[in-house]
Amino acid sequence: MTVEQMTQFPETSTPEQANLDAILNSPTYRIAHEDPELMNSNVMRGVRMLLEITKPDLHLETAGIESTIIVFGGARIVDRDTAHQRLKDAEKNFNQDPNSSTLKRKVINAQHLIELSRFYDAARQFAYLASQHGQASKGQGHGCASHVIVTGGGPGIMEAANRGAFDAGCRSIGLNITLPFEQHPNPYITPDLCFKFNYFSLRKFHFVMRSVGAILFPGGFGTLDELFELLTLRQVGTKGRMPIVLFGTEFWTKLVDFDYLAESGLISNDDLALIRFSDTAEEAWEYIQSSTEPVRGQ
Repeated sequence: MTVEQMTQFPETSTPEQANLDAILNSPTYRIAHEDPELMNSNVMRGVRMLLEITKPDLHLETAGIESTIIVFGGARIVDRDTAHQRLKDAEKNFNQDPNSSTLKRKVINAQHLIELSRFYDAARQFAYLASQHGQASKGQGHGCASHVIVTGGGPGIMEAANRGAFDAGCRSIGLNITLPFEQHPNPYITPDLCFKFNYFSLRKFHFVMRSVGAILFPGGFGTLDELFELLTLRQVGTKGRMPIVLFGTEFWTKLVDFDYLAESGLISNDDLALIRFSDTAEEAWEYIQSSTEPVRGQ
């Protein structure tokens, strides 16, 4: 009699059968990699990290992604039409309760989003130019591709960059992250190049691994975190020659006084050369293109 036949008897048939059922249902009887409790335990953290390193690398290798351009920027920056609609909604709510300081602040924020929406358009245009260059005549299909856009996979500037590649009929990468609040991938990422991470550190690893350039649009804490991470890697030589463009000169020079850091002796004057400011998508792309060496498999 096979095990499958034995398990068809009622649990109360015999003490032996009840014990066999308990054996077959015990977590210890599961194949190790099919045991979710084991895989999600603290002791297996190293294994999970190895998986997060390996899985995206295998898929990107299979997809022929030779090099990438990182695009960072605020998740809250939206396209102009959406920004105008949000302002209308904010003004409507404020008019219903004009004494609310919270609603007034939302109107002000919505007004700023209209101003910032130009960066959405610029990120979209930049990604279009870069994708056309690196994937000319290759489109969404497989095959070697260079200068592939990689983003955090979410909304805002990330969406704009993936959308630009989508407009060009080209592939782009999205590296999403598990957050306490729900984050969905934007609809413009190439489906088989969208990955979900649990560990920020390993997500950063994959951002940089194949990158030959980076462009950063205005953003919040996450954007600043990535900026100084990249600058540090370039400063200490861990990451080789890689152009870093800060898009929106007025925004960045107002936010961070890099010249003051150099004057104070906290960074060298040579470190200032790690940064290039730009205000048009065409200018930013021309600089990155001219600064990158001929693409080789990495």
